[in-house]
Amino acid sequence: MKTTTLILGCGDIGIGLGQRLRAAGQRVVGVRRNAAALADSGLEAAGADLTDPASLAALPDADILVYVASADRFEEEAYRAAYPEGLKTVLAEFGARKRVPKRVFFVSSTSVYSQQAGEEVDEASSADPTGFAGALMREAEQTLLGHELPGTTVRFSGIYGPGRDRLIRQVSEGRIAPASPAMYTNRIHRDDCAGVLAHLIERTLASDPVDDLYLASDCEPAPLHEVMSWLAKQLKVEATETIQSPLRRRASKRCQNARLLASGYEFCYPSYREGYAQVLREGGFLPAKA
Repeated sequence: MKTTTLILGCGDIGIGLGQRLRAAGQRVVGVRRNAAALADSGLEAAGADLTDPASLAALPDADILVYVASADRFEEEAYRAAYPEGLKTVLAEFGARKRVPKRVFFVSSTSVYSQQAGEEVDEASSADPTGFAGALMREAEQTLLGHELPGTTVRFSGIYGPGRDRLIRQVSEGRIAPASPAMYTNRIHRDDCAGVLAHLIERTLASDPVDDLYLASDCEPAPLHEVMSWLAKQLKVEATETIQSPLRRRASKRCQNARLLASGYEFCYPSYREGYAQVLREGGFLPAKA
């Protein structure tokens, strides 16, 4: 019988993951409030409200659950519904079934860290968020950790890729972050987000050890000024304006991915250079050759 994976809150990362799993022979059901949005994804689609038990009851049993929902706006109420409340409702539904999932994956964020002085952080570092977004994400993480279903939280750092190109657009306008004080940033390409989840699912299905927490960030934390200067060079633009950090809500820290690498994951884009080169190339940002 085919392995069934439900991807709850199936946006662009979920679609990328689902397509990988489907190519590997799994049955994949993408779940979102508006199932029609998955019409061109090639995935089986189902409509559901993740905070509504009756809506979830109509979904099929699954071997793997991936909870990759996102809040529809940056407000406390929206974050509470999308993260702790939605996840609690999902765990209650699938934990009560006769056939329970082998593992639940919850996609979290490095916003749960409050470090802001360039410290290195990993899975053992304190996570004491000060803003509502990180606090509610952390509440959801703890909900999964305390549940009887096996669960793994994956904390992604700043996700970028096709369609997530705000930094490129700022640089193309000649705007750049100051060199001092250095503000360390962390990122992961959208394709590696899908790759990390597929890798951990594969380990689960092979009965290989899977930890309850992974920090998923690329292999090179870097000062924002360095990243933007590199982009300016690729775009052949002169910096004409020094701006305050375009990532004001993110503190300066250096995310370490040793646990993920030790599990055997190999990054498609190990640093911002490889990743942004792909976005620049495929997004049509590079100046035309003479």
